[in-house]
Amino acid sequence: MNVLFLSIAGIGDLKSQGIYGDLLKTFRDHGHAVYAVNPQEQGADLPTKCEDVEGVKVLRVRTGNLQKCGLVEKGISQLRLERQYLSAIERHFAGVHFDLILYPTPPTTLGGLVGKLKREHGAMTYLLLKDIFPQNSLDLGMLSERGLRGLAYRYFKRTERRTYEASDFIGCMSEANRRYLVEHEPWIDAEKVEVNPNSLIPRDMPDVDKVVLRERFGIPADARLFTYGGNLGKPQAIDFLVRVLRLNEERGGVFFAVAGAGTERHLLEEYFEEERPERSRLLPLLPREDFDSLLRASDCGVVLLDHRFTIPNFPSRSLSYLQAGIPYVAATDDVSDVGTLAEVEGFGVRVGSIDEARFLEVCESLSSEELRRMGAAGCRYFEGNCTAERSYRLIMEHVND
Repeated sequence: MNVLFLSIAGIGDLKSQGIYGDLLKTFRDHGHAVYAVNPQEQGADLPTKCEDVEGVKVLRVRTGNLQKCGLVEKGISQLRLERQYLSAIERHFAGVHFDLILYPTPPTTLGGLVGKLKREHGAMTYLLLKDIFPQNSLDLGMLSERGLRGLAYRYFKRTERRTYEASDFIGCMSEANRRYLVEHEPWIDAEKVEVNPNSLIPRDMPDVDKVVLRERFGIPADARLFTYGGNLGKPQAIDFLVRVLRLNEERGGVFFAVAGAGTERHLLEEYFEEERPERSRLLPLLPREDFDSLLRASDCGVVLLDHRFTIPNFPSRSLSYLQAGIPYVAATDDVSDVGTLAEVEGFGVRVGSIDEARFLEVCESLSSEELRRMGAAGCRYFEGNCTAERSYRLIMEHVND
């Protein structure tokens, strides 16, 4: 079977873990021919090229800038994306008949391309719903229902519907995610919407000397270490995190390590520069191997979501914590189930991302024995529910039906 994967998320060299790369490698390992289309953003100043990466044909298409740029530039780049991808596919994958088309959101602007390829190839289409856009941007005030930004909102609502219409099946990250979609888009056949969570190919986590590794990052050897890693953008409630770190300096009960990059990192940089906290460290976005080592030297992870969200997000970073054998404390909105699932399954705790005092109280209250027990529960949950092999089999059940 020939599988085509369309995305704006880079899949890297496929040697490191990643929710998209691991799924593609699983299809490859089951004998399927896998073709992936990713952007080669203008800022990289590189031409369109096709290469074999770990047995996957990866077509990197020169596009405008889609990430870490202004909203106007990002919007224009997304509007041009379908035409650029189609032209590159027709040139580099000419003569290839695709049987299955996989694609995640964001963006929603590839729905027309998916529909065209579906008709031409008679392919089954499967949407990996990782982001409910544009509602998420409306929640955070980046779009509105009126004015010029309202025009953009209505346009993206049309592209969102077109993407759902082109999808034979839709895999959601969690049950709350699935339920939200069928309740707010009742025209979608609920039978084609299922839970297909973020997943990885399990791998052995590195053994580390915690004392040596903590010393490397400037973290006290005896501290109760809570680590956040990943995107530092508006969805992650960075203003809340700064308030947590500031209050923790007064209380001093735990230690925080924050590693990542994003549009709101400057808020953390300003805080660290001006107040020079002693109970937290700000680190750059670490290579996967270094971050995994840091997690192995940590006691607990942190998940962050802005309290304004009305859509149930489920951050993929939670998988890193579960695989590393540590639980997480999730500071979230009222609708996400990333924290409630952790409580039900015994591998974490949820609090609201508006009360920094309560968040710290929870962190301080967790004993070493509780953290170890919850970490073990997280490992079991990960191995039973969040593997790329399981995601692959869920998709293939529809192919073989």
